[in-house]
Amino acid sequence: MGRAVAVAALGGSLLSGSLAGCGVLPPLPDPVPSDIVPSAPVGLSPAAGGDALSPDGFDAVERMAVRIRNVGCEELSTGSGFAIDDHTLITNKHVVADSRDLEVSTYDGHDITVGATSTAGLADLAVVRTTDPLPSYPKLAEADPEPGDPVTVVGYPAGGELTVTEGAVMGTTRDPLNANLGEVLLTDAPVEPGSSGSAALDAKGRVIGVVYAKTADDNSLLVPLSTLQEMLADDTAFTPAKGC
Repeated sequence: MGRAVAVAALGGSLLSGSLAGCGVLPPLPDPVPSDIVPSAPVGLSPAAGGDALSPDGFDAVERMAVRIRNVGCEELSTGSGFAIDDHTLITNKHVVADSRDLEVSTYDGHDITVGATSTAGLADLAVVRTTDPLPSYPKLAEADPEPGDPVTVVGYPAGGELTVTEGAVMGTTRDPLNANLGEVLLTDAPVEPGSSGSAALDAKGRVIGVVYAKTADDNSLLVPLSTLQEMLADDTAFTPAKGC
């Protein structure tokens, strides 16, 4: 049975309760030098798909995460996203809404040229097609997670550094931001403004959901994997995004 939750308003004029950061933004970081390997790279265990390290020390699930900077019609905002194939990103609708220009960069600071962007009419989801190839993408899990299952969130809170946080699935709840969506996943994995669109992964590094909001008691809300899969399989689920 689902539980009722209150969603914290995180400021700005974007969707209430969403995790896109607004206002004055930190500059995007410089590219990671190719001759330096981090001494303690964040990452998942080998069982979670983190054993395929790049020369600069980042694993596959870290390389699939992107930072999204929305130069909007009236304001700036940041969010996160993740690849599902060589040229397709998943993020939140509110991350790309009212965009004049989307600036997408990878874990090592490289810019990715964006092609078409489409948004969902139902869930807070968006699909971004890229012209440039993406460095890595994860597998999708076989089913939605169960309460108590571990969850790892990989994204760019506050538009800053790549961050990995961990928690567990607490259960399901009625979506407080879109009654038409129905049940969404509730976890205690920490998220912050800018985490919107981050991939939520299981213990094997497979996608189980998409972060889209934070509750008043600091829990995170996910669009479930099953919803994402259903919408990707529906040719009518996504329509071209409206810009300025």
